[in-house]
Amino acid sequence: MIDTYWQLLASAEGGHSDGLIDRLKSTIDYLCAPEYFVTLTTLLLIVALLTYKIWTKPKVAGLIFAAFTFFYVASMFDEDFFKIIKKPDNVPITMMIYFTGFCTWLGFRQAAINDDRMKRGEPLLESGADDKVLVWPDLVYTELIALVLCTAFLVVWAIVLKAPLEPPANPTNIPNPSKAPWYFLGLQELLVYFDPWIAGVLLPGLIIVGLIALPYIDKNPRGNGYYTLRERPFVISVFMFGFVIMWCVLIVLGTFLRGPNWNLFGPFETWDPHRPAALLNINVSDVFWVVLPERLALSWWKPGLPDQPFLFLPAYLVREAPGLVLVGGYFFVLPVFLAQTVFRRIYREIGFVRYCVFWLLLSWMFIVPIKMVLRWLFNMKYFVAITEFFFNI
Repeated sequence: MIDTYWQLLASAEGGHSDGLIDRLKSTIDYLCAPEYFVTLTTLLLIVALLTYKIWTKPKVAGLIFAAFTFFYVASMFDEDFFKIIKKPDNVPITMMIYFTGFCTWLGFRQAAINDDRMKRGEPLLESGADDKVLVWPDLVYTELIALVLCTAFLVVWAIVLKAPLEPPANPTNIPNPSKAPWYFLGLQELLVYFDPWIAGVLLPGLIIVGLIALPYIDKNPRGNGYYTLRERPFVISVFMFGFVIMWCVLIVLGTFLRGPNWNLFGPFETWDPHRPAALLNINVSDVFWVVLPERLALSWWKPGLPDQPFLFLPAYLVREAPGLVLVGGYFFVLPVFLAQTVFRRIYREIGFVRYCVFWLLLSWMFIVPIKMVLRWLFNMKYFVAITEFFFNI
């Protein structure tokens, strides 16, 4: 049935199997390469933040929802795409995409209305609202109805969609690909770009610490208790980048695009377990001590990683000196420069200590896309690779 559907569409284009539909699917597969996928979603987020008063209008949002739903349903007729999304583990991700989109639209819609009202000097949507609810009978009845509906929904789901139970663990028969639960796929994706102690311990810890510290870093009272974007553009933009790009997009990437051997596949590609992924990962030290001397062809600079101490420095510090300079400049020199230029107003408002915490959280959030881009474009693995002490950044 699926093949017949695509054959009919191809015949309507002239009877060629490589017609418009196939070219469209190939284009989508090409754009789903991570360097394009993440870049395009980032640009889409920027455009959405700049035009939030347009796309949040109900008619425009309805058209976007209808177009996305039509594309999603039409894509189900592709056999490879349908194999991915029908997996019981992946069904909640489709629901998450719709729920996340709806909640984002709802928040920005109210922000757009409030910003227009403040511009005209009118009261906010939340002003004068009576949020008091009686526990009995209002709250109890509402919770009872929600409990019954959720229970019925889960029962129907359990009957229709079988639980993806695996056989007992067997070290001789490992699933390919072996994926974490969907809520850990973002962290599993980070393992591609970072050492386990960073991807599995440091970054999750900073996420929790950052959420706790945000109210103490930013004491701006504007936006408390009501939706707005005009009064908090920087904070909201940074949060949306961290949540949408650095979390939701990584979950989608790990769910729908990561296939056998953790290779990347387009949504309309067949997951071929035999497809090779010949990647030569290099570190900053390899670029500085090996690649640059070979490219420059200087007689006095011989290619090769240093393996002897220099003065009082051990060999591993000499080898990783270029990476240490880059990391030190990023974490310690760049914040001083930004405090005197781009973040001057922020530095004056929050002070030295809170600015240090602010930069610590911001720098680690932005080092993630930096490492990802360098990995995709140049196969860069580590800035610093001191394997003698398992210290890799």
